[in-house]
Amino acid sequence: MSRIGKKPIEIPEGVTVTMDGQTVTVKGPKGELTNTFNSDMVIAIEDNIINVTRPSEAKEHRSIHGTTRSLIANMVEGVSKGYEKTLELVGVGYRAQKQGTKLVLNVGYSHPVEFEPEAGVEVDVPANTKIIVKGYNKEKVGALASNIRAVRPPEPYKGKGIRYEGENVRRKEGKTGK
Repeated sequence: MSRIGKKPIEIPEGVTVTMDGQTVTVKGPKGELTNTFNSDMVIAIEDNIINVTRPSEAKEHRSIHGTTRSLIANMVEGVSKGYEKTLELVGVGYRAQKQGTKLVLNVGYSHPVEFEPEAGVEVDVPANTKIIVKGYNKEKVGALASNIRAVRPPEPYKGKGIRYEGENVRRKEGKTGK
């Protein structure tokens, strides 16, 4: 039995969860998320607790049981608390700035790189070497942070590039001259 799939999901204050068949809609102070899940999974809401159960021990049911529960838990947490990813720019002259809602990166290319965040995702630049991506949809926050990092991933020799806060970059030794 899936350990994650068996865990009940508590619905916090201010969050409403409604079901229409296999479509789950979660509304909270941060926003609203809707997702449709596999018709085999049994999703039950009782007394501010959501339980996800599977009908059998078939391999397909076992594989989607924990995933379904995790997706619903992420929806509930997203609309109540929200998600946040922090990125750091390391390198001489590397900087980020916000122009309106757009994020503009100067990371060693001949041109600035611009990002326009989707609806429900917000970009904040507290310092010119720090970027914070916030939102209530975990998937969109992670995707935008990943796309920003992909502009200039950290390189192993000097460690320059865009990295997640607290990310450990494996360093290599440079060439030795003779």
